[in-house]
Amino acid sequence: MTSINLTARLGVNASLLRDRITTLGEQISTGRKGNTYSTIGTDAPKAMDLRAEIGRRDIYEKTIDQTLGKIRVSQDVLDRIGAVAQKFLANSAKLLGASRPEEIQVQADQAEAAMIEVASLLNEQFSGEYLFGGSDSRNPPIPKPLDIMKSGMGLDIKNQVGNLDATNVAAVTAATKALAQSDVTGTTPFSAFLSTGIGKTEPRVSILGGDDNRVSYGIHANRNAAVDSTGETTGSWARDLLRGLASIAGLTPEKSQLGDSYVDFVTTVRNGLESSVDALALERGSLGVTEDRLQKIVDHHESVSTTLKLQLSDLEEVDMPETITAFQTTQTQLEASYRAIGVAQQLSLTRFL
Repeated sequence: MTSINLTARLGVNASLLRDRITTLGEQISTGRKGNTYSTIGTDAPKAMDLRAEIGRRDIYEKTIDQTLGKIRVSQDVLDRIGAVAQKFLANSAKLLGASRPEEIQVQADQAEAAMIEVASLLNEQFSGEYLFGGSDSRNPPIPKPLDIMKSGMGLDIKNQVGNLDATNVAAVTAATKALAQSDVTGTTPFSAFLSTGIGKTEPRVSILGGDDNRVSYGIHANRNAAVDSTGETTGSWARDLLRGLASIAGLTPEKSQLGDSYVDFVTTVRNGLESSVDALALERGSLGVTEDRLQKIVDHHESVSTTLKLQLSDLEEVDMPETITAFQTTQTQLEASYRAIGVAQQLSLTRFL
């Protein structure tokens, strides 16, 4: 009877050892103490808080990473637009010299092509969103970029320049400025959203970089974002550039015969292009500062998340060397238990015989 009781006790012990081996094997396989919070006991609330914090920071990181992608593409666009503005600012010297009338026609033709390029650049997209459309990111800020010279602004500025004579320089330059500034439907090349209603006054697109850290980064195609234009300006570097290009596109070789009036007009165009170049450079610089700020924020989130993950690991994950040692020790104990059960069974059989 004693041998039977011993065998039963050894069987129970072997069963416990088998369960222990199963648990240790799963821990070695997954590296975790278990699949439920119950396996970490009183540390469960802390682990849940750590997971929530890690998840929250992960969302911030992903959002900022996507925004940084938008900013980098926006910077590429602004760099190209800036190059166009600088080219025509430099070329305006050729217009002032006007040593050859045919040079005026060359610059006029190139200005029309540049207007289409600038309008198309302002319609740049990132992941299906228009970068310069404000909150109306699903629709182009310039609905018909290929027809911008046929828009009210483009065509009317060209016509105004066509009427330039020795007596009306001030009137023509004032008219081109008013046309470039206009938000009237049929005149402005910009979308109805950007030109009227909420889109005309809404703040820049922004994101939350942290719980109380909102960062603005968006740029509207028809107005400055972070800088003020100065000098001969409409108040917008984009409008200044389009005005300048449309004005050059309206020039014809015979205008050079107007003498000082022609020089005065081209000088005004040049000053407007210079204003565009200067403001655009500042805009790019400001966006670069924003990019750097967001990168530092995301780096901070990553650093904190790394620390939190280490703390969570201490709570939820096993010490692998210790777990492997425990697994091997338990295996040895189970083998010894099986041998003991065999001996006990032999003793029980001997007594029965």
